[in-house]
Amino acid sequence: MPAHTRTDDPIEAVHAAWRADSARLVGALTRMTRDVELAADLAQDALVAALEQWPTTGVPDNPTAWLMTTAKRRGIDHFRRADNLRRKVAEVEGASRGGEDEVPDFVGAIDHIEDDVLRLIFLSCHPSLTAESRAALTLRLVGGLTTAEIARGFLTTESTMGQRISRAKKTLAEVRAELDLPTGEERTRRLDDVMAVIYLIFNEGYTATAGESWTRPELTGEATRLARMLAALAPDEPEVLGLQALLELQGSRMRARLDGRGGAVLLEQQDRNRWDQLMIRRGLAALRRAEVLAARGKPVGKYFLQAAIAEQHARAEQAEDTDWHRIAALYDVLSGAAPGPVVEVNRAVAHGRASGPDAGLAVLEALDPAALGDSPLVASVRGDLLERAGLHAQAAEAFADAAARTRNEGERAVLQRRAAENEARGPRQE
Repeated sequence: MPAHTRTDDPIEAVHAAWRADSARLVGALTRMTRDVELAADLAQDALVAALEQWPTTGVPDNPTAWLMTTAKRRGIDHFRRADNLRRKVAEVEGASRGGEDEVPDFVGAIDHIEDDVLRLIFLSCHPSLTAESRAALTLRLVGGLTTAEIARGFLTTESTMGQRISRAKKTLAEVRAELDLPTGEERTRRLDDVMAVIYLIFNEGYTATAGESWTRPELTGEATRLARMLAALAPDEPEVLGLQALLELQGSRMRARLDGRGGAVLLEQQDRNRWDQLMIRRGLAALRRAEVLAARGKPVGKYFLQAAIAEQHARAEQAEDTDWHRIAALYDVLSGAAPGPVVEVNRAVAHGRASGPDAGLAVLEALDPAALGDSPLVASVRGDLLERAGLHAQAAEAFADAAARTRNEGERAVLQRRAAENEARGPRQE
């Protein structure tokens, strides 16, 4: 279980506990109630109770246990009002008495149900749901994102996303989806969706879609933990190991991505002494295991290739030591294996570093301008390449365009600063 950061502010403590443990609460409650929608409602009820009570009673010694106990009591009250009183109360209360098909009491044995979150992800990736619904439901139940945050990520309205998530919960109830981990071919079918969802959660933490903070470390940490669990569950799948390696290597930079004032620090300016060496070792070890499996004929894909790219950064002691030619070559392979606009933008960066800004701009110009919608990514990379080409006036315009597109305050500050710097450096240089 992650340690909670102690705070004297009860409201902050509530939100910290919720961010750290909401997925575990929903997972444990789903196992007890056999109803993911009810489980999510009970967890929310406990959150509201904490917001109401902790400012008066103080923060409990074990916030997670308090939330779970409160949610279980609300669940028992709910079932007492239902027709199937005895059976359902026995299911919920019987968890503390043990039994072959019963779940250990979450309050008394929290450390024994670490896989509940992983089970919840597999449940959220049930084949009865659409791809978007799977991702949205998992980000809500497992990632702890608000409906508004998920809506921004999917470029839709909050009400539309709320309806989508609600329908997904109802669908799971209608098909009587089980929380148990799938096995055999069923697990294989869901594996790609599960990996995609874990990666989505990580990316939302690595660069937040919106808000004042550039990053959300609690999400990157949770996604990395889930990737480790998935790798333990499927140790012979090189793509699963590739996902773990990718998240470990990228996640190792989290502390260096913000300065002492909380401002964003770009990759090439980061203090690499602040990179987490343990995570780097874990990532490289997972990548080596994936390479062994690949050498035996197991197929690899986008996560393995992205991990191989991340390895090049991890091995460079200084930014100028980075093997950009190797990275550009890997992006060329990735572009063929998993084509997409984000890959092309990153490929433009790599070729711009390896062969000069004109090479990067050529890759970028071949991309459909509407491919990424209102995302600031294309404009920000164009600004970087133009800056490196000495075209400062054009670079300033591109950075200003990117700043206007982003919903993240930390990212906006970086883009506005770079726009101002280029504007100050004078007119276009031939």
